[in-house]
Amino acid sequence: MSDAPTVETRQERKDRTRRAILDAALDLLADTSFGALSLRQLTKTVGIVPTAFYRHFATLDELGLALVDESFVSLRTVLADVRRGDLEPATLIDSSVAVLAEHLAADLPHFRFICRERYGGVAAVSEAIRHELELFERELARDLARMPQLTAWGARDLGLLAGLLVNLMVAAAGEFVSADDARTRNRITDMLRDQAKMAVIGAAGWQPLDG
Repeated sequence: MSDAPTVETRQERKDRTRRAILDAALDLLADTSFGALSLRQLTKTVGIVPTAFYRHFATLDELGLALVDESFVSLRTVLADVRRGDLEPATLIDSSVAVLAEHLAADLPHFRFICRERYGGVAAVSEAIRHELELFERELARDLARMPQLTAWGARDLGLLAGLLVNLMVAAAGEFVSADDARTRNRITDMLRDQAKMAVIGAAGWQPLDG
């Protein structure tokens, strides 16, 4: 077995530096808004010169968009996987809320950033977050349509219910990432679960608008 050191390729170095920039940005954004993020401070934290930043991101806004994408891509995937299983409402809600809480707890910096910047001052970033939430709603509405209880519902009704559930999720996520202890986070998770079940139970009595 050779004891020769592993030589890092140029692409590996580039990927490592890009990752370091993203991680440093999340660390700095714990105490400031994205609009106030300083390129000089960011690159100093990473240990690179400011001009080196532009080898990885064309602008600071592009960095923000990358953070938005990282925050949502895995969460949307796992929640979609949950909805491919048992469509019994109580089971589906329990599973979805558990997955959401697990992701929030495992990646607090990303979701603190999302909750803070949803209505933030950088238009490109807040628009990207809005777009991701719209994707959530559309995907959820499509899966709700497969529930036996909702087969008579049209697109407008399904969109209303999906929007209500996503709004509950976003509100709970904001409280969750701001909480400082596990007990409070558990209480928020339990409340979200109950609110979602209440919404779905109430939906059973809804007269479709465009069925």
